Amino acid sequence: MPIRPISRLCVFCGSNRGIRSEFATAARELGALLAEEGIALVYGGGCVGLMGVIADAVLEKGGDVIGVIPRALDTKELAHAGLTEMHVVDTMHERKALMADLADGFIAMPGGLGTFDESFEIVTWAQLGIHTKPCGLLNIAGYFDKLIEFLDHAVEEQFIKPQHRDLILVDGDRRRLLDRMRAFTSPVTEKWIRQENR
Repeated sequence: MPIRPISRLCVFCGSNRGIRSEFATAARELGALLAEEGIALVYGGGCVGLMGVIADAVLEKGGDVIGVIPRALDTKELAHAGLTEMHVVDTMHERKALMADLADGFIAMPGGLGTFDESFEIVTWAQLGIHTKPCGLLNIAGYFDKLIEFLDHAVEEQFIKPQHRDLILVDGDRRRLLDRMRAFTSPVTEKWIRQENR
């Protein structure tokens, strides 16, 4: 099976740290793994929450970090000052588009509405064939368990095709998730579920 090269990985994660220490630990471990593998981090450019933790972890290990932040957040002093590259854009839409262009794959870690928005939009683009890059959930301490259950429910209710549910690679182990992303092949199927059999 061919191995997909990943030189830049986009990570969506919280601008807060969350209640569990496991979340920050996982962010540090993923950051260290990216630096060890020579993979640059692409992320939202912030210095706070899990975003700041993973960026610092990559930088501490000598890796590259590319931030993309909207001007409104940059002026609120939420931007990380020590990144390899920082792109300041005008809107959230531009931010998501640029992160998508820069990255070879995407991982969502625990986070809130912004993390959900970014990760679901990038999976939707994969579903529509706009890109064929791998998308993963790093499921730390069962954070995404209920979301995974809901996605499976949406498949049962025939709002998501099983092939499109499989676009989202889920794992609690950072190394195994990265290996699965490198082995990922995007399915070729149209989005719409036909109703002839009803």
